[in-house]
Amino acid sequence: MLKSNSSIHIRAVFSPEDGFLNTNNMRVIAELPHPNCKITLFNMNQKYIIKFEQGTLEQSYKLSELDLTGGGVNEIFQILDEAFIATVVDRFKDMRVDFSEAYKRQQY
Repeated sequence: MLKSNSSIHIRAVFSPEDGFLNTNNMRVIAELPHPNCKITLFNMNQKYIIKFEQGTLEQSYKLSELDLTGGGVNEIFQILDEAFIATVVDRFKDMRVDFSEAYKRQQY
């Protein structure tokens, strides 16, 4: 389980001119280390966006700040337990198979 005292890496966010996220619209809160996928937590328009990436695939989950009980980011870290992350990683496997099969159907 990821806890608030886990290793959390804050990533710099640059201007759109540099080709990175615009800090006025979306802000990177944290990157959580995990061996099977990249996990990034964003904040935008009173919502948290939890983005999981594995290779060319990604999954995103949105959570309103109003849905939390006041724990903020630490509450999100509690939601992102190993059981949930395991289902995300399994879903990546399914997504990869689904996309590969769809791609193969279009090949001549």
